[in-house]
Amino acid sequence: MKVFVTGATGVLGSSALRALLADGHHVAGLAHGADRTSVLEAAGVTPFVVDLFDGAALTEAMRGFDAVCNLVTHIPVGLAGMRLGSWRANDRLRTEGSRLVEVAAESAGVRRIVQESTSFLYADGGDTWITETSPLTVTRALEPAAVAEANAMRFTSSTREAVVLRFGNMLGDDAMTKWLLDRARSGRPIGFGDPDNWAHLVHPEDAGAAVAAALHAPAGVYNVGADPIQRREMLSVIGEIVDRPQVGFIPRIVLRMAGERLEPQTRSHRISSVKLHEVTGWKPSHPVFDVQWVKTASTR
Repeated sequence: MKVFVTGATGVLGSSALRALLADGHHVAGLAHGADRTSVLEAAGVTPFVVDLFDGAALTEAMRGFDAVCNLVTHIPVGLAGMRLGSWRANDRLRTEGSRLVEVAAESAGVRRIVQESTSFLYADGGDTWITETSPLTVTRALEPAAVAEANAMRFTSSTREAVVLRFGNMLGDDAMTKWLLDRARSGRPIGFGDPDNWAHLVHPEDAGAAVAAALHAPAGVYNVGADPIQRREMLSVIGEIVDRPQVGFIPRIVLRMAGERLEPQTRSHRISSVKLHEVTGWKPSHPVFDVQWVKTASTR
């Protein structure tokens, strides 16, 4: 299959490229600048230097491809996400950008879209298991992700299919994980919400493999993540990684001051990813969050 990937040089995109190439697909990736082009070429990926917001150029780039995986994001790292305007770029990618990708793919004759999304969209479920049919709580902060999902679903017709992947919080060899580990190592709190609440995590390798699996999944929405873990246990593992006996939780008053951007991260998400396994055979190679999960990031 010929697959076109946006966000190809990001954490999720890079993992997806490896999984797609391993499955024998011909893969092209959207690149921004000569340095990114050389990275893609070295990986065996055909680079396209196209502005995501140039609909006509994007359409031409997508011609002849069977599927498009829209994985582009621009997530602020750490507490930078509290700054005014820090989410503007990511919000635009998920609203205007996803719409342009959907229109370009349709115009180019693409038959399948795989759209990145987030499991933060689910309402707080307490200890109840959450599936793809569970209720959502979409705040202004989460609205761009919901718009991206709606844009993907608009692509669906009698001859076209869209798959939405609601990823758990990605932890691995990336800037966000490094920030968390550095902060924990220095003795500062990193936990969000109630210690008894559940967290939905996913390793980048498993996220990329899910993108490849989604090429063969029936149209619809799928959760992607490891077994859920209570937040106190998650912080206990991080403490072991950084050799800190205790890693604390961010005070509730600080979270309230941060506003709606951090609120989704305090929700209890005991999320099941069984559906994607049942229809494609995908399952996480990192099913449980443990010290080996972020070993590479912790030693840098």
